[in-house]
Amino acid sequence: MAGTGAAALARALLAWALLALPPALPQPRESPKVRAKEARFNTTYTDWVDANLLNIYAFNHSVRRNRTEGVRVSVNVLSDHKDLPVLFVVRQKEAVVSFQVPLILRGLYQRKYAYQEVSRTLCQPQTKAEVETQHFYVDVSTLSLNASYQLRVTHVENFVLRTNERFSFNATAAQPQYFKYEFPEGVDSVIVKVTSAMAFPCSVISIQDILCPVYDLDNNVAFIGMYQTMTKKAAITVQKKDFPSNSFYVVVVVKTEDEACGGALPYYPLSRDASPDEPVDQHNRQKMLEVMVSPTITSEAYVRSMLFCLAIFLSFYILTLLIGCWESCRQQKRKGLLAAMDSPSLDTASLLGHTRSIPSSFLGHATYKSYSYGSFGNGSSGSAEGTMDSMGSAEVPYGYAGQEQFKRRTPSAPMRPLSIAMGERSLENVAGRPRVDSLSSVEEDDYDTLADIDYDKNVIRTKQYLCVADLARKDKRVLRKKYQIYFWNIATIAVFYALPVVQLVITYQTVVNVTGNQDICYYNFLCAHPLGNLSAFNNILSNLGYVLLGLLFLLIILQREINYNRALMRNDAHALECGIPKHFGLFYAMGTALMMEGLLSACYHVCPNYTNFQFDTSFMYMIAGLCMLKLYQKRHPDINASAYSAYACLALVIFFSVVGVVFGKGNTAFWIVFSVIHIVATLLLSTQLYYMGRWKLDSGILRRILHVLYTDCIRQCSGPMYVDRMVLLVMGNIINWSLAAYGLIVRPNDFASYLLAIGICNLLLYFAFYIIMKLRSGERIKLIPLLCIIGTSVVWGFALFFFFQGLSTWQKTPAESREHNRDCILLDFFDDHDIWHFLSSIAMFGSFLVLLTLDDDLDCVQRDKIYVF
Repeated sequence: MAGTGAAALARALLAWALLALPPALPQPRESPKVRAKEARFNTTYTDWVDANLLNIYAFNHSVRRNRTEGVRVSVNVLSDHKDLPVLFVVRQKEAVVSFQVPLILRGLYQRKYAYQEVSRTLCQPQTKAEVETQHFYVDVSTLSLNASYQLRVTHVENFVLRTNERFSFNATAAQPQYFKYEFPEGVDSVIVKVTSAMAFPCSVISIQDILCPVYDLDNNVAFIGMYQTMTKKAAITVQKKDFPSNSFYVVVVVKTEDEACGGALPYYPLSRDASPDEPVDQHNRQKMLEVMVSPTITSEAYVRSMLFCLAIFLSFYILTLLIGCWESCRQQKRKGLLAAMDSPSLDTASLLGHTRSIPSSFLGHATYKSYSYGSFGNGSSGSAEGTMDSMGSAEVPYGYAGQEQFKRRTPSAPMRPLSIAMGERSLENVAGRPRVDSLSSVEEDDYDTLADIDYDKNVIRTKQYLCVADLARKDKRVLRKKYQIYFWNIATIAVFYALPVVQLVITYQTVVNVTGNQDICYYNFLCAHPLGNLSAFNNILSNLGYVLLGLLFLLIILQREINYNRALMRNDAHALECGIPKHFGLFYAMGTALMMEGLLSACYHVCPNYTNFQFDTSFMYMIAGLCMLKLYQKRHPDINASAYSAYACLALVIFFSVVGVVFGKGNTAFWIVFSVIHIVATLLLSTQLYYMGRWKLDSGILRRILHVLYTDCIRQCSGPMYVDRMVLLVMGNIINWSLAAYGLIVRPNDFASYLLAIGICNLLLYFAFYIIMKLRSGERIKLIPLLCIIGTSVVWGFALFFFFQGLSTWQKTPAESREHNRDCILLDFFDDHDIWHFLSSIAMFGSFLVLLTLDDDLDCVQRDKIYVF
């Protein structure tokens, strides 16, 4: 037993010793054989290589200092060994280029694409000698047992691009192309234009400095230089100062997939036995392109364009000054002739607020007697209360064509001239009128808290026929403060809004300049003229009109306010009792908004894209809203919205604009919610306007609605009490409900423009209603506002024509947006969108002048003769 145990122990120790021994080392493989051969250009070498063989091809060629020739290496691996590729290494004087075949490039979701045919252009080292012979070697190796291939080295024809000459070529993802361009003498900037008749495959255009290596593959082309994706068009402006060698490479790379250019991601079915990570063969994915390099404009063109822009808008200052001087001269000439005449003139203030007088005998003329709104010869020209109180009155029919007549109190005795009646009254009598211009209180709340006054408001504002005097009863100093808040609020908003916007767009421009990624910003690259760090200075310069014309409008308003205040100081009867009440706060806000629109539009065009589009539209919403408020304020000064509520509503509009741009594209839930809010807001606003604010939104609103429907529609069918208002509101609801339905059904991609269209449609509807009602009321439109309306309409028409040219769009990919790019059309500096900036700024300024001068014909008409609509 002992012997047996010893034997077992010995066997165990032996087995342990054998297991503990290190494994046998493999025998060293013999060194691979090296086969070197002299090779020639334009010769195809069909050869083979294996794991024990290294093929070296030696090439040499002459390089001249003043002439650059490209060298291109093309290979095609005939064997199908994807796991054991063939490695090609090109050794040059100053660079080494290596690539494997099959060449594996990755796409979206890490998809692999294999290419058997590969062509690469070699980087050309510089030489200082007049003629130099340079050598380079192509090494071919593999770990495969046997791999056959073809190798061919050629000279590249037209490697150096010539100015203003087109050159056509083909490129694939594995066969990129690049060419050299040298700046001619006297040329400081050029534009590289690349075009193709086919949108896909997607490609990338890159501008790189003369350095080795050249990044010419899909996975590294974005490493240096400037680049942009391309379908059919691409254009890059290159400045000489950015390239110390006064030359650069134009690199063209075809991408493995079209998703970056807006194309569909192809579906490649895999075989049942294939691995999901197996490379996909794209076969012949080739694109034909054409490149041309042209000089851009000179510095003199920059100066000429800037002077042209300044001259256009400064001419409006000169024209305004001439009109003011002309009016002043007219007043001076008539001053001596009319000094003894103490009657107001039918003519109104000019653009700058001057007044003139005519003989009082004209006031008794039949034309002026029939001037009251809606009258046809039965209205009176005198409306002073002193006159009315001293004379009897009779009830006479009063109405206008097509409408049910209503009765208006008209004097039965002959009227005295208005100037006499006004002259007999003192300021105390003026203060004692029902308009209640209280001199003891400047707080609006003190006026509204008295119960009898509130009852008086209910009585007055719910009358069937209102005049401006009924809605101009509050202290004018209170209203002046109320409407001045519009200006101060928008000035504050502008400062806090503009500062971060400027900082953000500067950051955008810096990112573009540092990374070279020109897909960040949606310029019109065929007409983008850089200046300093700005890539498209022309799009920024063209916004100057908004700022200059906005400032001019503020100066006009300031002059008008000065003239009006002077008239109040001398107790001018016209300023106290006649015309539309003068409140300038909204006008100041409109001028400020126009200036801010120019500033923020310029900021947007520093780097236009979908993330900052609201910069360009925010103050457009404000301008539309302020214009509607001003139009409403003209005849409803006491009940117009406060600045706080108005800006709160505009802030809500801008909020929806941002949400719609970010989340609204194809989002059904968003469009349903927005459409419901749009319709509800329309109904609430309609109720507010119809009842002049004399209604309450509380728990009893439904009961009151049912009561009105029962009494007015079921119990007895009666028409609306305020017919004109009802017509306007019905039309407004039809338009807004139609726009809401359009948005819900179509779901436009450009939500910001859709929202702006809603505001513009409502503004145009209200303005058209105002003009129609003004003419129906027997009022007239004077020459200056009539010319402004006609001229502004024409300018708006041309402006919209240029706006809809659509030179770029951030609703598509950058490559697709460039398909809409066009050349400059004005002074070789401004494009269609710049012309839109010019014309729209002039049109907005003209629109403001229309609002300013539209009711100048009423400056000598008593407010209780001015109809409210």
